[in-house]
Formats: sequence, C-alpha cells, structure tokens
Amino acid sequence: MAQTVQATKNIKQFLGETGELSYFAGRFFKEFLKPPFELKELLRQCYQLGNRSLVLVLFTGFIIGLVLTLQSRPTLIQFGAVSMMPNMVGISIVREIGPVITALICAGRIASGIGAELGSMRVTEQIDAMEVSGTNPFKYLVVTRILAATLMLPILVVFGDLVALYGSALVENLKGNVSFQLYFNTVFDALSYGDLVPATIKSFFFGFVIGLVGCFKGYYSKKGTAGVGIAANTAVVVASLLVFLVDFIAVFVSDIFYEL
Repeated sequence: MAQTVQATKNIKQFLGETGELSYFAGRFFKEFLKPPFELKELLRQCYQLGNRSLVLVLFTGFIIGLVLTLQSRPTLIQFGAVSMMPNMVGISIVREIGPVITALICAGRIASGIGAELGSMRVTEQIDAMEVSGTNPFKYLVVTRILAATLMLPILVVFGDLVALYGSALVENLKGNVSFQLYFNTVFDALSYGDLVPATIKSFFFGFVIGLVGCFKGYYSKKGTAGVGIAANTAVVVASLLVFLVDFIAVFVSDIFYEL
C-alpha cells in the first residue's frame, strides 16, 4: 500500500514538473519574440558559455579520437580492414559520438553553472528585486542564456569533432604510417550531407534543452542555499536524460527520412 502511494506521488510529481517545464519553454518562445532584445547580454553569455567550455570539449574530443582508434585498430587488422579506419571513425564521430559526448559535457558544465547562478540569485532575492524595479528578469536572465547555449553548442561540436579526428589521425600516422592529408581526405570523402545536416540540427536541440533545464531549475530554486546545490545537481541529471531522449528522436526521424 505504501509503495503504491509513493509511486502515485512520484508520477504526479513527474507529470507536474513536465508540465511546468513545458510552460517554461512556451514562455521562452513568447518572450524571445518580443522586444527589447538583450543583444549585449546575449553576446556576453555566448562568450561565457562557449569560452569556458571550449578547453574541456577539445581535451575530451582529442582523447575520444585516440581511444576510439586504438580500441578499433586491432579488430580491423584481424579482418584486414584497417584501411577503413578513417571512414569508420569519421562517420562515428560526426554522426553520433561527437555531438552526444559534447552535449553531455556541456550538460555538466553549462546546465549546472546556469542552475547554480540563477539559483543563488533566486535565494538572495536578486530576481525579486529585478521584478520590483520593473525589469523583466526572465528575458534578461533566461532568454539570453537559453539562446546562448543553443547557438554555442553546435560550434563546440564542430571544434570537438575536428580535434577528435586529429587525435585519430595522429594514431594512424604513428602506427600505420598514414599521412594526415591522406587521412582527412579519406574522412571527407566518406562523409556526406546526410551525415552532417542531422548532426548539426540535433546539436541545436541539445543546446536548447541544456539551457532550458539549467534555467528552469535555477529560476525556480527553493529551500534557501541548499536549494542552489539541488538545482545544479538536478539540472545536470535532467539535461543529460533529455540529451539522450532528443538523440533517440533525432535518429528515429533520420531513419524515417532515409527510408523515404
């Protein structure tokens, strides 16, 4: 009996939070289209979110390229298909691994940062003070951060993919005596618009859900200073889950178009 009551409570809480997040997203689109547009704050947030995440994305991408090539090379040698290494790594990184890993890194870096920042502003009543003074805190704090995350994540994905391919090319150059020019020529010959366009489009959605969840959790943070930590932690968890959900939907839709 107690387990049934708890399960019902959890379902209600989940549905309630889903509805609140949907309303929050609808409010974003409503405020996004109305002037005035906070361009200066948007540019500042783009710099903050992109610049502070770039080094981590580049380092992670380089390691991914190295590890993926080192792990795949022995198997391909056994099947006599080591010449397919650039094709396999290039398509894997560009279509799936690069966007998803970069989005997960940004979910940990950006969503938690936004959640903690807005949460601290909420508990110290800075957001309330902005509302009393006649400023629109939602437009200044939320809209700019969601737009910045949406715009910067595809750029971070591009940089992460390039560095990951360079790491893979480095391994092939050292172990297989494959020149960098030959490696990248083979990779670009294997890629098509059908690989690049879906990966780029879903990167925008990754950035949107990361910024949306981080702002939602921070903007409605409660329970004093302890709520700031809760907002940052739950923002990372929810944003990561939504990244996987968006990726599944994107792959599913892409397969339908390929079949057509």
